[in-house]
Amino acid sequence: MSLQPGLSFDQAPPILVPFRFFLSAPLFGLLAALLALWFGPALLDSRWQPAVLAWTHLMTLGFLGMAMVGAMMQLLPVMAASPVAHPVGVARTVHGLLLPGVILLVLGFLLASHWPMRLAMALLGTGFLVFVAAVGESLKRASSANPTVVGMRFAVIGLVVTAALGLTLASNYGWGWWLTDRVTVTNLHLSWGFLGWVGMLVIAVSYQVVPMFQLTPAYPKMAARWLTGALFMLLLLWSATRLLPEEMRDKGWLAIGLLAAAGYAGYAITTLRLQLQRRRKQSDVTLLFWRFGMVCLLLALAAGVMRQAMPLLVDIQGNNFALAFLFIAGFAVSVVNGMLYKIVPFLIWFHLQSRLIGVAKVPNMKQIMPDAGMRRQMWLHFAAVPVLVFAALWPPLIYPAALLFGASMVLLEWNLISAYNVYRRNIKLVS
Repeated sequence: MSLQPGLSFDQAPPILVPFRFFLSAPLFGLLAALLALWFGPALLDSRWQPAVLAWTHLMTLGFLGMAMVGAMMQLLPVMAASPVAHPVGVARTVHGLLLPGVILLVLGFLLASHWPMRLAMALLGTGFLVFVAAVGESLKRASSANPTVVGMRFAVIGLVVTAALGLTLASNYGWGWWLTDRVTVTNLHLSWGFLGWVGMLVIAVSYQVVPMFQLTPAYPKMAARWLTGALFMLLLLWSATRLLPEEMRDKGWLAIGLLAAAGYAGYAITTLRLQLQRRRKQSDVTLLFWRFGMVCLLLALAAGVMRQAMPLLVDIQGNNFALAFLFIAGFAVSVVNGMLYKIVPFLIWFHLQSRLIGVAKVPNMKQIMPDAGMRRQMWLHFAAVPVLVFAALWPPLIYPAALLFGASMVLLEWNLISAYNVYRRNIKLVS
């Protein structure tokens, strides 16, 4: 298979650098599904209850965090030609800190206990500090002419802000003091996490992976060059409106929020349009995951705009949960899932190609990760998301939604492990 011009694979890290994160991610999604099954409809009583906070962080820090950290460790040397220094040591350290950190954070919420929360803060804070320092140095060396590099820089800043706000909120639980405006800090934490970290990184990475793996035309040069910077500035301005007097704050907040929503909606529509122009007309699993994710992003943006334009909706719990399910499970998990189904078999093929050339036949990507298994998991996920959204309106649906989502995560983990076992079996031929 041919490689996209401009990509550099000669400095790719050892395969376990990203794989330790990829193989961990679905386990957190499974834990989130089990948590939803355990609490049932009561999970949807209030966004502030401990079980909801635990579920949210299992999905964001657990599933999305693990997958996105692993992806950055792998993609920086490939897309930016700027590898992370000491990748094996950094990966082991970050993974070894984040994994127990997320579990302790969840236990701190569920048990209403100070000590797990304090330990989680130390582990997560240190883990993200090591990660940001390592990738920050890599991004500093990379060319600013690359839109993916620019977007990744903004995403890492978004992660720093998200982590700082998150640690502030966690200290509220860990030491029992009370923030004077917990709601504002929480909303800023969510906004920077969803739009500054997750959204920005997805946009940055898509500039390379959508044309490469989905065989679409490139994103428009002007949009690729300026979009992430414009969205970052809007997010800064949106955050700053919280400091304005009340009579000015709401109008500024709404205006800036609408502009940001328009920017993300424009990105989603552009991605869908490029997919319609792809050279290969037959749809594959990755394309369908991304298409589903873009539609969910548009629906989440529409729900968010409605909340800002109609303040009464803010207090309706079903609207809050529907928006969260659309963005987290519908958009972010779908896109990450789709990327894993291209990145994982490609990496295995690439590493085997470099080791087995002239020794044994290298399995192709369809043999590494068969289409049938990916499609079964995809349809489970596609069924789970709308049921999750409707559960926000009729809470008893949380049971089938959790079962479908949990089954999807089990099958995703199985597919990833099966692919990695193909690598292990073949690499024994040269060991």
